[in-house]
Order: sequence, then C-alpha cells, then structure tokens
Amino acid sequence: MVKEVIFLHVGQTGVQVGNAIWELFCLEHGIYPNGCEAFPNPDTGVAIFSETGGGKKVPRAVFCDLEPTPIDEIRTGTYRHLFNPSWLITGKEDAASNFARGYYTVGNEMSEIFMDTVRRVAEGCDSLQSLTLFRSFGGGTGSGFSANILNKLKRDYNTRSILEYVIYPSPKISPLIVEPYNTVLTTHSTVNNTNCSFLFDNEAIYSICERKLDVGNPTYTNLNRLIAQVVSGVTASIRFEGQLKVDMPEILTNLVPYPRIHYPLVTYSPIIPITKVRHESITSSYLVNECFQPINQMVKCDPRDGKYIACVLLFRGDVNPVEVNYALERIKGNTKNFVNYTPKQFKVGINFQPPTRVPGGDLAQVSQAMVMLSNTSAITPAWSRINNKFSLMFRKRAFVHHYVGEGMEEKEFVDAQENLKALENDYKHVE
Repeated sequence: MVKEVIFLHVGQTGVQVGNAIWELFCLEHGIYPNGCEAFPNPDTGVAIFSETGGGKKVPRAVFCDLEPTPIDEIRTGTYRHLFNPSWLITGKEDAASNFARGYYTVGNEMSEIFMDTVRRVAEGCDSLQSLTLFRSFGGGTGSGFSANILNKLKRDYNTRSILEYVIYPSPKISPLIVEPYNTVLTTHSTVNNTNCSFLFDNEAIYSICERKLDVGNPTYTNLNRLIAQVVSGVTASIRFEGQLKVDMPEILTNLVPYPRIHYPLVTYSPIIPITKVRHESITSSYLVNECFQPINQMVKCDPRDGKYIACVLLFRGDVNPVEVNYALERIKGNTKNFVNYTPKQFKVGINFQPPTRVPGGDLAQVSQAMVMLSNTSAITPAWSRINNKFSLMFRKRAFVHHYVGEGMEEKEFVDAQENLKALENDYKHVE
C-alpha cells in the first residue's frame, strides 16, 4: 500500500520554496502545469498527488500565508490550474515579523481554518505516513503561526511523523532585526512537536551557488531550486522504485538518537554547472566525499568541529551498492570524528530514478546524485550564535513591548532562552 505525505507550505518562505518543489515534482512525474499527465501512468506519484474523477493530478499540499501577496502569485502563475484553490489559504493582514502576532492574535484566528483544510486533505489519504512543513524561523508567520499549528498537528496527528524543512537565520545576512527573538521563541515552542527539522541557511546556499555553480548574483529562485533537489532526494524512495527503499519513519529511526537531537545537517551532491559536467567523473566515492566537505553544508558550520552521531545517505540513479560500501569504508577510515558509541553510523537508501534537471536551472543533468542527512554536534555553534544575539537584545529589553502587546508574557522570553541553552548542552553531551 502506498503511504501518502502531505506538504504544508507556510509563510512567504514556505510558499516560495513550495513553488520550486512542485515545479520539480511535476517534471519528475511527467505532469503538465494544468495537472494532466504527459503519458498515462496509474502509479504516478500517488504518495504526493491525489487524482480527480477526470484524471487530473492534484498535489497533496496546503499553502497558507497571513497576507495574500505570495499565494496570489500562485493563483495567477504558471501552475494556477495545478493546485486545489480551496487549499490555498490567505489572510488579510500579516504577522508583521512578530512571533506573538503569528502565534496569539492574527495567526490563532487563521489556525482553525488551516487545520480544517489539513483534515480534508488527510481524509483523501488511504494511509497517511507523514506531514512535512516548510517555513522560516525568522518571519512572524513562519515562526509564530507555524508554532501554533504544530501544537495542533501534534495533538491531532500524534501517530504520524511530523517533519519540517526550515530556513535558519544566517550568521551575517539578516533581513530582520527581531529575527533572533522569533527564532528562539519558535524553537522553544516546537522542539517537542516535530520529529525532525532539516535546516538550511540562505548564506550557506548563496555561497554554494556562487562558488560551485558560478551564479554571479543568486536569487531566491536559485536557492529554492537547490532546496527542491534535496526534498526530491529525501522523498524519492516513497515515489519511485529502488534497491534499498527508505521511508520517512525509517529515516527517523536511524537518524534521531534522542527526541530533542533532531536537527541534522543537509548536504547535496553533485553540485555541478552545465559548463563543468563533462570534466567530472561522477562516482559513488565522488558523491560521498563531496557531502563530507565543509563548503557543501547547507548551514554555515564546520562538521570537523563536532562529531557525527548518525548519517543517512540517500542515493538515486545509476548507483552500484558495492561501490557505495567501498566509498563508506574509505570515508570512515579518513574521517575520525564519529561518536564511539554507535558501531555503524551509516544508513543507506538507493533509488533507481535519476535526478531531473529543471529547464533553465543551474544544475547539470547527471545520472546519479545523493542527499546526506547527518546528525552531528557541529550544529551547536549555530544555536550558540542565535542565542548570543537574543541575549544582547533581551538584556536591554529592546523591541519586547511589540510582543507583550500581542498577548505574550515577558517570562516566555526567559523560558525560551533557557530551553535553547539546554538544547546546546544536549548536543554537547551526545559527543
């Protein structure tokens, strides 16, 4: 039986990442922007697409933003006939980059409409496996509204896996002054409500686009298409056939050693532009070595500064399992920073479907690719960094009145900071 996944795209970031993801999914499954199939295939993406009586494919996706502009772009864009219009939810006023506004006031009113829509999508599933949320930590909708709905998703879908792909604050580039507040508050509110959170940081992906793909001035479209390839790699096993299939619960079982230690680093390989693909020999060893390079991490941190607890390696395309085992033996011999209490650190998935290139995209067409999800204590500096920024502002109580005015208590700031410090210590102890 096929196990379905529901995608939840929240806030401007979640909606824009969603555009790139469904563009790629449609190409991979041979579905036109109007939802019709390019060729008849009864098994096309049943896990992520539902089918209407007329044979049209509809994404199992709910889009929501507290202000209408980002979703209005979908309603008038190329894929306007693909999505179910009643699953595109918009409010009339945004969260104004304020966690409390997204959680307590404006967002709280919208959350019941959102949950009712998710329930209707879930009723169309025969065997719902997981819910996957896309958002940013920094914005008001992404932090506050998402925290509100994650509380309710945990209550209503406790037996299902709840995962999220999150845009994490960059070390230097920040579009918001109150980003540290929103990040710490949303992490505090949701750490116990999600099974796994895959982190991305715009600065790290900018750097990858500039250095690896030779993109002079990367736009959010460039960044989002790279994130889409990661999401495609993680979900390939539930959509296509393969030698070693790995579904979401299996990934979590092998990747998350303790409930709170669920923020793995994400890496994708190969990241090669069209101009250089002829000069590279892409083998399993090449893919594995690339994923362990610091420059390819999608969060600004150095994996050499921490210890790997567990790694999930998801290969796709023309991959030989014998070569994979050889590559992993070599990397384990060359890399000493693995914890000593797990004798086997690697979980491998192999899928037959090669990666798909988006027309006009930056990545070259290749026969094989890999996504690595690595749970490592090297993420600790990223938490320390945001906690320090939070402390600097909160010490002076700067901007706090905006949050208190929306129904929050000042004590919640203190509790959130203590919880994040505890998370830092949790990661240090697993070493």
